[in-house]
Amino acid sequence: MSRPHRARHVLSGSVALTLALFLASQSEAAEQVDVELVLAVDVSLSMSPAELEIQRRGYAEALTHDNVLQAIADGAYGKIAVTFFEWAGTDTQHVIVPWTVIANRADAVRVAGQLSANPPNSARRTSISGALNFGADLFAESSFQSPRRVIDISGDGPNNHGAPVEGVRNAVLRQGIIVNGLPLMTNGGYISAYDVPDLDRYYADCVIGGPGSFMVPVNDWGQFPEAVRRKLVLELAGPLSPAWRAEAGKEGMPVVFAQANQPSDCMVGEKMWRDRSWMWDSR
Repeated sequence: MSRPHRARHVLSGSVALTLALFLASQSEAAEQVDVELVLAVDVSLSMSPAELEIQRRGYAEALTHDNVLQAIADGAYGKIAVTFFEWAGTDTQHVIVPWTVIANRADAVRVAGQLSANPPNSARRTSISGALNFGADLFAESSFQSPRRVIDISGDGPNNHGAPVEGVRNAVLRQGIIVNGLPLMTNGGYISAYDVPDLDRYYADCVIGGPGSFMVPVNDWGQFPEAVRRKLVLELAGPLSPAWRAEAGKEGMPVVFAQANQPSDCMVGEKMWRDRSWMWDSR
């Protein structure tokens, strides 16, 4: 009577061993990197074609900058995985650079070439929540493993399309993903009835989050390349590294870290769209 029981026990142990070996092989197959970084860039219609080009060029220059490459080289594995997509409304997300390893200048130059291969396309509305959801989904497609997963999101206005941003942001944080921000308060593109004067506060309170999360506000397009470079160094270098301390302590553009308090109205974009929906707006 006991033999079938022993057989089942041996079989279940064999299945468990096979599963463990499979999971181990999958883990070993995943390439280890220091950071998996999603670059999410706003291309809503409130931005002019010239500004869209400045964004592309700014990221290309930053990724090939000596300080950024040094921050990558100083990591435990000496390499990162990066993907770049552009977003606008809820259903507008276009991957420009799929997941790619950057371990040296040649890798960075290839990514920069992808960013300049085709002109950016813009679209209506601003869905930060849609961009965060899309960015989080990209990690599921990554074939890499890392101790840090970061969504780096830039934008020139509050969320006004799709799900409220605060709930989506919190759901993304629960997945262990860090969200950093680059609020664009440049006022150089098309004038919109939905601009908010304190977009930096909105990003600090409603968009960024996670351990060590921060944002770098941009008040002039001339600051953009430096802001992107600074943000990348802070994201890629450890807080104890000389590069991190040097960038965080620089004068000029502030680095604003996430705080526990939340005085901003995270629904301000939705309310403005609702109250002014009779007006044509580029977003």
